[in-house]
Amino acid sequence: ILGITLTKRANGQAKHVEMAGFPFHALDTYLPKLVRAGERVAICEQLEDPKLVKGLVKRGVIELVTPGVVLGDNILPEKENSFLAAVYFGRKTTGVAFLDISTGEFYLSEGDDRYVDKLLSNFAPKEVLYQRGEDQRFEQSFGCRHYTYRLDEWIFSSELNYDKLCKQFATPSLKGFGVEGLDAGVAAAGAILYYLEFTEHRDIAHINSIKRIDQRDSVWIDRFTIRNLELFSSNAQQAKTGFVDVIDRTLTSMGGRLLKRWIAMPLVDVERINHRLDVVEILTKGSELAATLRDHISSIGDLERLSSRIAAGRILPRELVQLKSSLVAVENLKALLESTDEERLHEIASTIDPITELRDKLAREIYP
Repeated sequence: ILGITLTKRANGQAKHVEMAGFPFHALDTYLPKLVRAGERVAICEQLEDPKLVKGLVKRGVIELVTPGVVLGDNILPEKENSFLAAVYFGRKTTGVAFLDISTGEFYLSEGDDRYVDKLLSNFAPKEVLYQRGEDQRFEQSFGCRHYTYRLDEWIFSSELNYDKLCKQFATPSLKGFGVEGLDAGVAAAGAILYYLEFTEHRDIAHINSIKRIDQRDSVWIDRFTIRNLELFSSNAQQAKTGFVDVIDRTLTSMGGRLLKRWIAMPLVDVERINHRLDVVEILTKGSELAATLRDHISSIGDLERLSSRIAAGRILPRELVQLKSSLVAVENLKALLESTDEERLHEIASTIDPITELRDKLAREIYP
């Protein structure tokens, strides 16, 4: 996979052990290759100070990087979600959940296997979890195109996972999220949280809500239609662009990911469609307003992934400076929307919180 040379080392019994390695500072070069090839990589470090320990220094696994559990910017595609999915084959229905740990987006649903297959095609998860012993059913229902990992049956207990989700969201129940009674979906969602613990990803405060995917909200496109329409990639060997690459003029990574979700899950509700078209019409007719909006939007960093890196304790100083600049741009964006005479834009402005307290603190504590 890495294309590095094997070496041999004698183990004292006239036998040779094959070995391969690279300097630790080259990890950013080699780790993405392993993960994109579907491998699971254990990151180990010294757990003690060598100066304070006599003999061998204790070492341990501090993180398990898998295709569906990635936080490093060098692995994550900018305008593409990196979803981890879990599928639970229940007695009456099949549950499914999707989590992008890099943004905190968390979804669940349930239905028959055909419906779940459509969701897997739409969300295109990097890795799929399912219960041990269901290999044949999984392959028959969803094919062999996914990187998968099997978990024990008890991990999908709906009762245990209901409590696990409530604890994660700090709520007494899940009624406020609209997922009450979706036992199979809750079982799948809870299994994802267990998997994050298993892979040593425990700093996940940014995962603070979950959304229900309703079959009635969108047109569900199966994988054959997605492939034949070339929505996300071309079927031609030489061409690498799909429909989304042709129309994507988004200025931020967040916008690029949102556009892909809109293409994969077209709206059904006429009122919501008209609401979206009203905003498009306003910006199409108001070219000066649109140009000014673009200037502000282009100054906004990937707030979704920055927030997840803060929660995981992996934020860098330059990223905090980027966060401060982004919040300034967000405040200007909100003010611009409020200054117009368009009610639709006022509605959007009302949903924007520029978090001025955080921006001011960053301005005081960090110098660009």
